[in-house]
Amino acid sequence: MARKNLLKGLMEEAAKGPSEDKPRAEPRYTKGAIGAVSQQIAELKARSVVELDPAAIKAGGLFDRLEQDAEAHRVLMESLRTYGQQVPVLVRPDPDEDGAYQIVYGRRRVAALRDLGQPVKALIRNLDDAEAIMAQGQENSARRDLSFIERVNFARQMAEAGYDRKVIGDALSTDKTLISRMLAVAEIVPVEVIEGIGAAPGIGRDRWLAFAKLWQATGWDVLTGVRMVESMAGPGSDERFDGLMAWMEKHHTPQVIAAPKATKPLQKFYEAAPGKLLGKLTRGKDTVKIEVQVKNAEGFDVWLEENLDEIFRDWKAGRAAEGREE
Repeated sequence: MARKNLLKGLMEEAAKGPSEDKPRAEPRYTKGAIGAVSQQIAELKARSVVELDPAAIKAGGLFDRLEQDAEAHRVLMESLRTYGQQVPVLVRPDPDEDGAYQIVYGRRRVAALRDLGQPVKALIRNLDDAEAIMAQGQENSARRDLSFIERVNFARQMAEAGYDRKVIGDALSTDKTLISRMLAVAEIVPVEVIEGIGAAPGIGRDRWLAFAKLWQATGWDVLTGVRMVESMAGPGSDERFDGLMAWMEKHHTPQVIAAPKATKPLQKFYEAAPGKLLGKLTRGKDTVKIEVQVKNAEGFDVWLEENLDEIFRDWKAGRAAEGREE
């Protein structure tokens, strides 16, 4: 009788579905027949679609789009208003805030439903950072509306987060050769220039590789490149790309992109909070470069800039006190 009542209770829990505030705790029973039933119920709950308040859904994962298309947003809103949401988004519980969720994929649908004031149909998964990024990447690879350079930007963010090329390739369902070419573009063309140009949906892999060779030939710094992008005529990202490409072809001779060296510079990554990149340190043969993500630094970048001289003086004074300086 006790077992019958227990199974009845478990099935009643499953029928209720997951809470909109936060996912239910895993069942206590993990062994034997009861454990198997509990596991099946947990899997059923994970596959169920729930309705969430869009205000409870926050940004998460990596940014896969380089620009917002106001017309596409309007069309999506009209479609959702007329036909409703047919495909659920994927979210995971926010690790820092009870009752909140982070988007894994479906950002455009969430934004449109938020503007419509409608609830969001979602699947909830308990995913760690690596699993969330993998799911987002695989969803991106199945879509045809992401441009080549948006996929490059996604691969760049994964590389900066410390994922190796095999994992990046798995996330984007792409072979190692294409990942190497993507990262070659990302390493040569500054992200500020890429963001200034935009998604460039009509520009494919070969033209971006040619663009990278021309960019390398210019020797421009980031500020010069951004100013050149801003000077290009045309409202669209394809036009900005074409304009800058034509200017570089006229004024610069492309160089061959050097093959990756066998030994890569040592890189260390630092987090401002779990899953939030603070910056990275790159040690080469003759230089050490520190890059800080300003959006996550909370003013640390300004403090570091203002105090670097004093930090160095304190370090020298410490060496002198230890008798290590001549």
